[in-house]
Amino acid sequence: MRCLMCESLSLKHICKTCQIEYLTPSLYKRHLADGTLVLSFYKYNDIKDLLHTKHTDIGFYIYNILAKNSLKKFAENFTLEEKIVSIAVDDNPNEKYSHTAILSKILHSSRIKSLHNKLIAKNTASYSGKSKAYRLSNPRNFQLKKFKQKSVIVVDDIITTGSTLQEAVNILKAAGKEVVFCLTLCDVSQQ
Repeated sequence: MRCLMCESLSLKHICKTCQIEYLTPSLYKRHLADGTLVLSFYKYNDIKDLLHTKHTDIGFYIYNILAKNSLKKFAENFTLEEKIVSIAVDDNPNEKYSHTAILSKILHSSRIKSLHNKLIAKNTASYSGKSKAYRLSNPRNFQLKKFKQKSVIVVDDIITTGSTLQEAVNILKAAGKEVVFCLTLCDVSQQ
């Protein structure tokens, strides 16, 4: 096959050279309205074409590559003393796979346990390209399934307005959970 970025022959959808040259992550910080820290690894404009593959057959492979280059490295260097869980925002597979579940699963390490299908949106309206007003008037209405762990990392692929993450954080806090921070692949506000 050919690398999606440089079109060289490659055994992976994105060759190692392009992964190093174009997909080396940085760390971006942002806070939600309630002060919750959100850490992101890429600028949206740098990987937007790759993110849009999530609704295609190759999206599974692309999200795995992005997650291994960013979230996996983060998890390997994570040093919080207590064990913590990661929960993906709406990791219910709508098509063949869940792109947010890929991100949460890759965080699994000696300090982070990945939990699945714990935070499911009852409203599945698409937010893609929608305004903040639209997002706020069409909340996800998350259903939180019970789990025993208290400390949580919330995981999503993109932060735009922050409304989805804030809604997720609110429901977790209402259930007595401590959201340590949120992780996303990219932040739209980073230029």
